[in-house]
Amino acid sequence: MDDQQLLRYSRHILLPEIGIEGQQKINAAHALIVGAGGLGSSASLYLAASGVGTITLCDNDDVDLTNLQRQIVHRTDSIGTSKVASAQNTLAAINPGVNVIALNERIAGERLLGLVAHCDVAIDCSDNFDTRYALNHACARLHKPLVSGAAIKFSGQVSVFDFRAEHSPCYNCLYPQETESEEVRCSTMGVFAPLVGIIGSIQACETLKLLLGLPTTLNSRLLLLDALQMEPRIIKLRRDSSCIVCAQR
Repeated sequence: MDDQQLLRYSRHILLPEIGIEGQQKINAAHALIVGAGGLGSSASLYLAASGVGTITLCDNDDVDLTNLQRQIVHRTDSIGTSKVASAQNTLAAINPGVNVIALNERIAGERLLGLVAHCDVAIDCSDNFDTRYALNHACARLHKPLVSGAAIKFSGQVSVFDFRAEHSPCYNCLYPQETESEEVRCSTMGVFAPLVGIIGSIQACETLKLLLGLPTTLNSRLLLLDALQMEPRIIKLRRDSSCIVCAQR
């Protein structure tokens, strides 16, 4: 790192759990963020500010006026442009040293596998079950850690599925695809603006801990947050012996 980088990341470097070596790990890392909405906004902002060297951001939506209540990576003058282009501009302004790859597409199949193969960690900030299951399957197949988040109304959740660990559960263990519930979207149910910021920030926190190799992640645990009462709860997760995804690992 040069002098400017040492100064920019000095508050990280002061932490004994990170230091110069840890910050160099962050700077050399590649994070894949799927979704540039509410969760992806706060997650990407903190990962870029923290110096994650390459961030691949995937989303096929455009910025809409209704997004601006909670999707803080976007600006009013971005309405009508792609979310990934809008986010790329904002992240570049925050930290020009980060390489942001903007993919204006909904990724699936071999394309998704290729992107997961080239990242160090994947962050699920999507808003639909199809993408969540596909990303979970790709990370399980390629043994890449996955940071999963969701938020609706006043309720949010975060978990880490670290497929580098042999007995780690997966998203399908938690929500089996064959029994998936009806899709719930912010457009019909509403969402409390700060909630997506909280959940996305926790996803960024867990991502950085994975990149640093810290042992204190939410792997095999599910954090549930009731933002209306401001009551968090953590549930321990176990690998499902009948999970069709884990059976293929």
